[in-house]
Amino acid sequence: MLRLLAKLISIVFHPLLAVTYMLALLLLVNPYLFGVNSISDQASKLLILQVFLSTFFIPFVAVAMLRLTGMIRSFQMESRQERIGPYIITGVFYLWMFRNFLDNPAIPTAFTSFLLGATIGLFFAFFINIFSKISAHAVGMGGLLGMVVITMLLFSYNTFTVMSPRGTLEISISTVLLITILIAGLVGSARLFLQSHEPMDLYGGYLVGFASQFMALRFLF
Repeated sequence: MLRLLAKLISIVFHPLLAVTYMLALLLLVNPYLFGVNSISDQASKLLILQVFLSTFFIPFVAVAMLRLTGMIRSFQMESRQERIGPYIITGVFYLWMFRNFLDNPAIPTAFTSFLLGATIGLFFAFFINIFSKISAHAVGMGGLLGMVVITMLLFSYNTFTVMSPRGTLEISISTVLLITILIAGLVGSARLFLQSHEPMDLYGGYLVGFASQFMALRFLF
């Protein structure tokens, strides 16, 4: 049961989903940054779909093709050698998406910076993977945490509202930060429980993901 839960956590908080989650959060916090009124607008949904397809679904399909052709033995990619191809493929898609968003006036600089940070973190993980098996999940969660912290630094929002079946809910940004920290810890614990990584793999991943977001911030602001 615990093993199944650990696998479920690893899937739900897959590192390639971090950018999509952050986009959804920004659309909740301030949709006007994207020129829309709310996350439920058609333009918001199309943007989320575009980001999801480009940063998760298409890279996943590409990795699935590697699995079908026998170039990797499993989706877990337990060896460092198996991760080289997926890192390169995913990096290409992230660079392509960043380049498109960089020239798009409808995309706020903050989100473009987050995407660049995710791309930097991805390539750092690729190079570190040559010498050590860094945790991609930790890189993703460290990056997500960095995005939330930067959002708090860039914008003076203390709370934001969310529509629910019970009415309007007011949520504190500080609460989002605490939840993100808890999720990052939960993901790390799941990876350790599954014996996918050693503690140092996780610590290095958190640091790389978090620092990459601030590196991107220096480039674009």
